[in-house]
Amino acid sequence: MRGARMGTRVHVVSDVHGNTRALATAGEGADALVCLGDLVLFLDYADHSRGIFPDLFGVGNADRIVELRTARRFDEARDFGRELWATLDVEPSAAIEGAVRRQYAEMFAVLPTPTYATYGNVDIPTLWPEYAGPGTTVLDGERAEIGGRVFGFVGGGLRTPMRTPYEISDEEYAAKVEALGDVDVLCSHIPPDVPELTYDTVARRFERGSRALLAAIHRTKPRYALFGHVHQPLAHRMRVGATECVNVGHFAATGRPWALEW
Repeated sequence: MRGARMGTRVHVVSDVHGNTRALATAGEGADALVCLGDLVLFLDYADHSRGIFPDLFGVGNADRIVELRTARRFDEARDFGRELWATLDVEPSAAIEGAVRRQYAEMFAVLPTPTYATYGNVDIPTLWPEYAGPGTTVLDGERAEIGGRVFGFVGGGLRTPMRTPYEISDEEYAAKVEALGDVDVLCSHIPPDVPELTYDTVARRFERGSRALLAAIHRTKPRYALFGHVHQPLAHRMRVGATECVNVGHFAATGRPWALEW
């Protein structure tokens, strides 16, 4: 790798989904924390009592929305959701934003210095500047040097029927990847478009991976490609050419960061 100094340890987390307690200690023993997004917990598919949705509409309705989405009955899920949102006394956007703000206030407050972070597909990027302190560097389509190594960051996800808050077009995503150039460590929320890395063994479906990330891996050959998004992947780690591709884990469930040392 490119002229790195020795003795650096970086902890990497993704898919925090409201696990503030574990996030508070995620940087212990490391020179820096890297966060690959999805701080917000809208609905916990393992525990339907947790998240913004059950707080607003109750566990029974959360059970139903999970059932519909898991069965990929997305149109029915959207119709059911519209009925529920119509029962609120406030605009849905205001209710969601208020809940997200409360979660962000708690989580950004416990991030160590330095933290390097990018957005997940369920995050709301426009709110991050209000909560990211001086010790947190937010990057999206941008690079940072950590311990002599160049890290490139690409946030968000690609468009899906789920319509989560930060989904963008393939073209916009590819432009961010292209802007990075050559990096030692390619950091993103979603994985490259490789079947073993995009298939979720519990949800029993393929999540969207990025062809642009995969092309960049073949073209620029970073030492590592780090990502999350797929909570229970078929393969947590595999080599693509010269690059070690690593799903750093579902932090909300494990509470453990993935460590990179050099």
